[in-house]
Formats: sequence, structure tokens, C-alpha cells
Amino acid sequence: MAPISTTRRHPARITAALSGAAFAVVAMASGAQAAVPAGAAHPGRAHPATTSVAGTVEGTAQKLTPATKHRHHPVQPHRRHHLRPRQIGWRLLRYMHWNPYRQFPALNALWNRESGWNVHAYNPYSGATGIPQAVPGYKMASAGPDWQNNAWTQERWGLRYIRARYGSPRAAWAHSLATGWY
Repeated sequence: MAPISTTRRHPARITAALSGAAFAVVAMASGAQAAVPAGAAHPGRAHPATTSVAGTVEGTAQKLTPATKHRHHPVQPHRRHHLRPRQIGWRLLRYMHWNPYRQFPALNALWNRESGWNVHAYNPYSGATGIPQAVPGYKMASAGPDWQNNAWTQERWGLRYIRARYGSPRAAWAHSLATGWY
């Protein structure tokens, strides 16, 4: 395909050699009438670049105004709640700057022994609560007000506790093996 060369109101030139949908975007951005090279469109389907800028392609351009083009769209909070507690633990290890390949086996063994990764685990004899088995459980409120039902909050608190007391999940697991508690 030959390069597209158009001029805008500004003296800058846009030159590109593209195909498919990217061809339509360049044509839309430059304000040129788009035409599809022979054989580029799928047989039986109209290619979006075959319409003029006043057609379908212009509707797309109106959605990306300068005010909305660079707006930050964060990850929707409900998506992170679909992770299982072990997946959350893996991510938090990375967040805490620990190598998850080295630390996760120990963390998994530790919290599997303590609570089975159950957010609602409770030990009636000691009052230990949640995934990290905090005693008393309300100490986890320092990591967030939703500590009773949120695995993210409980695990964040648990990893901070492990870092402050033992230095790493591997060291906490070694202590747990030696003494039966951590």
C-alpha cells in the first residue's frame, strides 16, 4: 500500500503506511476522505474506512474530544473483588516488594495452616480472626474499615505484621514450624 500523505491546518504532515482499522483512524485524524485499497476490505462487508469523515468515522472522532481523550479511567473496583484470597496474596507480595516465587509457598503454607485462607475464620479459644488470625481481630481495622469481610484488607494487614515482626513470609513460616504459632 502506498503511504498516505495529507496536510492539516497546521504545516505538519502525517505520513503513514497502514492497513485495516488503523488506516481509518489515520484518515479520520487527518480529515481526509478515506478510501480502502483493493483487497483490503473483507468481501461482503463494508470497511469502516470506506465512509467519508462525515460518516461513521466522524462519530468516533466526536467521542474523543480533547477534554476526554486523556482522561484517566481507573480499573473498576468491582473487578478486584473477583480474585480469590490466594491470588490477592500473590499480588500483595509483589506490592510489598517481595519475590512471590520465593515467598508465596511459605505464605500459602502459613495461612493455610492458620485459617485455610478463610476471611471469616475464627478461633473461639484464642479469639483469632480472619485470614492472618489476628488477635484481637479488630487490630485489622488499621488496614481498612472493611476488615471483617474483605480479604484485601486482612491480607494487607497480615503482610504488614509479618514484615514488622519477622521480615518475610519465609521467616514467619520457619517460626511457625518451630513454635506452632506466629
